[in-house]
Formats: sequence, structure tokens, C-alpha cells
Amino acid sequence: MNPEITLKDLIQREETVYEIPVDYRNDMRVPARIFANKKILDDILTDRSLWQLANVATLPGIVSYAWAMPDIHQGYGFPIGGVAGMDIAQGGVISPGGIGYDINCGVRLLASEMTAQEIKPYLKKLSNEIFRAIPSGVGRGGNLELSTAELDNVLQEGAHYMVSQGYGTPLDLTFCEENGHMPGAQSHLVSDHAKNRGKDQLGTLGSGNHFLEIQYVDEIFDQQIANVFGLQKNQVTIMIHCGSRGLGHQTCTDYVRRMMAKRDEWAIELPDKELVCAPFTSPE
Repeated sequence: MNPEITLKDLIQREETVYEIPVDYRNDMRVPARIFANKKILDDILTDRSLWQLANVATLPGIVSYAWAMPDIHQGYGFPIGGVAGMDIAQGGVISPGGIGYDINCGVRLLASEMTAQEIKPYLKKLSNEIFRAIPSGVGRGGNLELSTAELDNVLQEGAHYMVSQGYGTPLDLTFCEENGHMPGAQSHLVSDHAKNRGKDQLGTLGSGNHFLEIQYVDEIFDQQIANVFGLQKNQVTIMIHCGSRGLGHQTCTDYVRRMMAKRDEWAIELPDKELVCAPFTSPE
């Protein structure tokens, strides 16, 4: 199947909303929509991400649209920045590629009480100290090596457990999705291999596009929103982008393998094997 999607294949629905119509391919169940301006769209069209988005629109049980956020780029099965809602009653599925190998990967902004002018004389020393203190790189572990029981506590209780160990404050949990803990988590469903890969990687950055960056607020476009976030002009912030490292990668690998083995039994037709998925109603 030809993955080439060009600008002429898209319908512009709004100033910053483009659509791959449902009749672009006969296997699409719903249209695919992209939030982007022309400049972003030009970048998107240089990889296979829109082809992947059209593939997502073929999944059983998908509701309304396959969506793409402005950060869309090529991923595994799903594009990174792709979003799909599934209707369980209509045979909806869950696809590990939609979650990604770096499970719970995300970006967090920490606001300091210092100004850019205050730290400017110390930037070189500060960057050296951060490089020394924060482990980064492929496969790199850190100083915090957890026992299996401790790692199970992290997986079960999330950020609540780390706060109980002195790595945060209760107020931090207020600003976390699901308050830093997802009810129903079952750590025994994560393999021992995955746990062994991740037991020394808590508090580390990893590699790829992960980063920790010292920033400052250069310009405020909406003062009211800035006030809500406690941000002001020239304020120093720290932005962190990381995920679940080896533990997340191995967990995704484990479940992709399980689902690959059941493809014939479930008889789900897929345009790309990387979209391998399981019905929500299945034990898997």
C-alpha cells in the first residue's frame, strides 16, 4: 500500500484543521483530522505519519475521527500525537502502538521562584551540576535502585508512593493526571524482565528526544492563564521530558508479542501489523 499522502489528498475544514476524508481509502471507518497550520503541515508531510493516521481510522470500534495533534510525527503503528476513541460496545480495540513503547512519556514544567537575571551569572556551573547529578543516555541507570517490592509499590501506587518516600509533597499530586495514581493498576501484569530493565532507571532521563532544560518565561500572551499557572515574565522554569524507559519498552514488547500470536483468532484486518491490537472484551 502506497503510504504517500499529499496536500491535495487533504480537505481544509478550518484554518488549522485538515481532514483525510473517509473515502480516501475503502478500509477507513471514519475520517482522520489533523490540527496544524500550513507550516506544521509541510513538516508532517515529510514522513509517514499521515499514512499511519489513516491506518488508525481503520481500527474496529473507532469513534468519529482519528485525530492528530500538532506534534504529530511517525511512530509505531500509530503516529506520535495520534488520538483515537474506541467504543467497547462496537468491538473497540486497544493497540499498544497507540500508547507507545515509552509508556506515560510526557513533558512537565516546574516553576521556580528565581528570575533569569538572577541565575545568568551561574549558567555554566548550573549546567555542569545538572549534567553531573541527573543520569542520562541509552540504558543509563541512576543511584536509586529499587527492590522488586519497591518497584511494585511504584507501579501500584504511582506518585503517591514516591511522595511517601520523600521525593515530593502532597501538593505535587494535585497537579498530576489522576492525582498521580491510576486505580486498578496491577503490577503482577508487568513481566519480571520489564521490572529488571527498569529497577535502576527511576529518576533518569534516558535518550532520544528526552531532555531536561533550564528555561525562562520570555513573553506572556495571556496574563489570566499565566496567573493560573503561577508564571510571570523572566521567571526561571525547568522543563522535563521523559517516560518509562526500559520498563515501559519491555512491557509494550511483551504485549505486542501476545497480541501478534492471537491475530488469526481475532480475525481483525489491519493495514499495518504494527497496529496489532486486542478487543477490549478479551482477556488480553
